[in-house]
Amino acid sequence: MAEQRQYDDEYKVQAVKLAEKIGQSKAAEELGIPKNTLYGWVRKARLGYIDLGKGTQTPEGAMSLVEELNALRKKNREQEKTIKRLTEENEILAEATAFFAANRRKSGKTKE
Repeated sequence: MAEQRQYDDEYKVQAVKLAEKIGQSKAAEELGIPKNTLYGWVRKARLGYIDLGKGTQTPEGAMSLVEELNALRKKNREQEKTIKRLTEENEILAEATAFFAANRRKSGKTKE
């Protein structure tokens, strides 16, 4: 049975960058690694599982500033709604706690 080689993350990153420059087949041949291994790393890099570092976004894959701003505004609105709902729920719970504590004092039931 063939021994499986282990590659560190930095090696994978450099291999993917080389593949982008000279092509996957040629890079795999130069590095002496199986083509399918390199193809897998390139695919993982495209999907975001391998971080290639800064400046690796392609124009096709990157959001435009307007799209990113709109997405952030939408997320902000959703978070504001959630905060408002949770604040209201906390106020209701505080009022209910005060109500039940007052009823307990009136009925003479105290914690022993």
